[in-house]
Amino acid sequence: MIIFSCYADIIRSLPYLGNADHLPASLLIADSGNYQTFYAPFEHINREARITICGITPGLQQARNALNTASNCLQKGMSYSEALAQAKQTASFSGPMRSNLVAMLNHLGLPAWLGIDDSMQLFDRHAHLVHYTSALRNPVFVNGANFSGTPAMLKQPALRQQIETSLVEEVKALPNNLFLPLGPKVAEVFQMLVRHGILDRAQVLDGMPHPSGANAERIAYFLGRKPREALSSKVNPDKLDQAQRDLRTKIAALAC
Repeated sequence: MIIFSCYADIIRSLPYLGNADHLPASLLIADSGNYQTFYAPFEHINREARITICGITPGLQQARNALNTASNCLQKGMSYSEALAQAKQTASFSGPMRSNLVAMLNHLGLPAWLGIDDSMQLFDRHAHLVHYTSALRNPVFVNGANFSGTPAMLKQPALRQQIETSLVEEVKALPNNLFLPLGPKVAEVFQMLVRHGILDRAQVLDGMPHPSGANAERIAYFLGRKPREALSSKVNPDKLDQAQRDLRTKIAALAC
């Protein structure tokens, strides 16, 4: 909460961001070449969670939603910890990304392991079961656009530092969690954590496509909504098939 306390007064006085096409300059943390990192209230850690789902970095929509929620909470006189928890739950994977994520988690059978009916419940009455985070906790933009993971995060010193501080902090705070990295860019980060002994390989459930709308074709194939013969050359169906088999096997074993 140390970082949030530094920005609380700014966030409390923010106007409703709505469809703003950029974040306020008062929240800029770092400007390194083409990369800009802004503060958004995503540092809440759900220590009750059984599984952590990790994306690349909060996008503009998620950052706006988190800031709007935190501002509203502070204006109502809520504590910093309450504001952070509500901001995280409201904004994590919000927008079209959330429906894609829920569909894939249901498709893999995750609700059975968690003892719930539908993965959408992880965003409301069963939110205590999951911790949502990103490899880069604070939103990163490249020339003003959402960072998509390219070039590789681990090869950019400013971005790798975020991983080695914020993400590692969260991983260590959740020693018994399973971790589900979304997409190959985040999987690379978790493979590094495994190599460095920060995580056990058995704790990582990698291979699921990132739920971004830009990944629609891979998601459609993963969910069985698009046949192999209709795929473009950008999609590797064999890789997705193997990843799905591996994930289903791991999750089914957990449910036993």
